Amino acid sequence: MNAIIWIVVGILLILSELLATSVVAVFIGLGALVTGILLWLGWIDSLTWQLLTFSIVSLGSLVVARRRLKAWFGGFTTDQGESHSAFRQDLGERVTVEHDFNQGAGRVILNGVAWDALSDDDLKAGDVAWVVANEGIRLTVSRQRPN
Repeated sequence: MNAIIWIVVGILLILSELLATSVVAVFIGLGALVTGILLWLGWIDSLTWQLLTFSIVSLGSLVVARRRLKAWFGGFTTDQGESHSAFRQDLGERVTVEHDFNQGAGRVILNGVAWDALSDDDLKAGDVAWVVANEGIRLTVSRQRPN
């Protein structure tokens, strides 16, 4: 293959990582880029050496650096401990019932956001209730304010 083709493919793969953050294309792109540069410098010439160089550099860099770079390409998220503490902050908060509860299920508004909710109480639209539990995407509410 031509050195320019390897280099262009390598650059395109590295740039594609900006759109798809799987953090794999960058290492394949690095392998293609190194192969193209070595071919251009005349250090390798046969297709066998090109493919071998491409494979070794791609896999080697993937194994060595992927974990370190994944956070950089993918961004950062909160860990479990922080998200659970945010859920606990909702406990005891006042909510407004948005839709009547039917068979224990309904919708409430908490801080301007609509939530699916469960309750043992017969709640109607416009009633005030209190958050007694938070199970991720669903609240449990009660007519009685928790202590």
